[in-house]
Amino acid sequence: MPFISYSNLHQMLKEAVEHSPDTQAYRWFDTKLAVHGVTWREFYTQVERVSKSLLALGLKKSDKVCIQSNTCYHWVLSDLGIVSMGAVTVGIYQSNLAKECEYIINHSDALVVFVENEEQLAKLYAVKNQLTKVRKVVLFHGESSDDWVMSYEQFLLLGDSLDDQTLKIAQDAVVSDDIASLVYTSGTTGIPKGAMLSHGNIIFVTQSVLNSVDVHKGDSTLLFLPLAHVFARAILYASLYSNTLTYFNRSMDTLLEDFKLSQPQWFASVPRIYEKVYAKVNSGAEAKGGLTLKIFHWACAIGAKVSEARTSRKSIPFTLGIQYKIAHKLVFSKLQAAFGGRLRWCISGAAPMNASIAKFFDGAGIPILEGIGMTENTSFSNINRPDNYRFGTVGQAGPGIEVKIASDGEFLVRGPNVMKGYYKMPEETARTITPDGWLLTGDLAAIDEEGFVTITGRKKDLIITSGGKNIAPSAIEGLIALSKYINQVCVIGDKQKYLTALVTLDKENITQYCHEHGIAFDSINALADNAAINSLIKTEIAVSNQQLASYETVKKFAIVPDFTLENGFLTPTLKIKRNLVLKQYAEKIEQLYGE
Repeated sequence: MPFISYSNLHQMLKEAVEHSPDTQAYRWFDTKLAVHGVTWREFYTQVERVSKSLLALGLKKSDKVCIQSNTCYHWVLSDLGIVSMGAVTVGIYQSNLAKECEYIINHSDALVVFVENEEQLAKLYAVKNQLTKVRKVVLFHGESSDDWVMSYEQFLLLGDSLDDQTLKIAQDAVVSDDIASLVYTSGTTGIPKGAMLSHGNIIFVTQSVLNSVDVHKGDSTLLFLPLAHVFARAILYASLYSNTLTYFNRSMDTLLEDFKLSQPQWFASVPRIYEKVYAKVNSGAEAKGGLTLKIFHWACAIGAKVSEARTSRKSIPFTLGIQYKIAHKLVFSKLQAAFGGRLRWCISGAAPMNASIAKFFDGAGIPILEGIGMTENTSFSNINRPDNYRFGTVGQAGPGIEVKIASDGEFLVRGPNVMKGYYKMPEETARTITPDGWLLTGDLAAIDEEGFVTITGRKKDLIITSGGKNIAPSAIEGLIALSKYINQVCVIGDKQKYLTALVTLDKENITQYCHEHGIAFDSINALADNAAINSLIKTEIAVSNQQLASYETVKKFAIVPDFTLENGFLTPTLKIKRNLVLKQYAEKIEQLYGE
């Protein structure tokens, strides 16, 4: 599709609504599985009510409004209402602690905060005395007798007396270069930085993404990524512009059931979701054993041959085609059914994906298009195409985007996707964007002759052993985590003679192993010092080591409790906060190198 230079996001939204005013735009389920939804026309009417109510509260162009909530319809509605009247959306992860919320609200100079429920509201009350700029807090769900807080219904009533002309003046005053959103980095180190993303940034990325993938009229998707993260926002706006029906999941605990209810043609996820499904499918086949396991392995082998033919753009031999139909009926159709039965492709981003998992899904008829982006480039620079993809790469640059490799191996990006800078951090901005517009991503990468980019590691995560070997830990971590008994891996070894690792256990498969081998335990964490479990993990790591160079092998390990959002060791996109882990387990790590 040709690129269109819209003046602002409201103009882009209005045109999208005019294309399909009476088709469904958004759907969600309540606790009793009753479906609720709105058409594009209804959505637009509600967006205008949000914009009017913000104007009635005295907000004007460039004022900041926070949204502190799980992904849901109210998040999307509020976001579009905010940007349409010229204010700036600032997302806050629902998992953030009160002090983290306080920092973002105050640093962004937010005047209004939308919160999902009383749980989120309690965080604001914990730091209320510090939130001196916040005029009102709006509850998506619930009510309050406090004048500082109003329900969403009360909020929407504020703008009903505002005339349409006042709203139109506000909408028309917004230009492409104005900031639409401050997206605070959820990075693994340092103070969060607010990336200033303009209306033009988002409009461009929306169209560049849609020119790279295969979205059909009438498609639906399931959105479960956190909307405070730029990856979910890119998917949200691409869905909006293409009139894709978006379903919202109820929770991560109901995700598989929500796939069956929504039956998406495509969706986007972080790699962890695919890894969990892959592990569950494999362990399920192994648990059944016998003929079922043989059929599973046979189907995977057939799928791998078909995948190889597809990616090499070769025709599939007649006999192989017949075998694949049988494999699909016996094995792969069940995987498709788990995702609702209509899936054509998926997107993976926000973290590296193990190529073997991508190959497995592709063999099963579900291509996973790995891409890459970051907060600072509006979540998008590269992606594999549905008709041209290579495993282990993040694909080619999106239309209108330039990429190159610097002399030190760093991956650089330039184009209309690059942010305006960090809010109130000019020095950080100058260190991140060169005078001629190149964004320093911090990734180490290589580009082949056809423009496919392979990410080899992060500059700041690079391990340099005492022997002078430069090692990117992410690839090793991904390989070891393929073990069905291992949940997470953090590889260590900077300035050391060899690599070690902290690993967490896969609760379901370790529990099954203990039952089968008569190992009694009170909790998974109590197994950290169990000799049999340590022997099992040692064997699993040894298998992974066989695929690595000698200096990349993990020589020793320690079992630790899960890294979670709750204990602060994971970012909201499920990346391990390496620095915090190293600090927390310094003594244990010292023991690994003590002998």
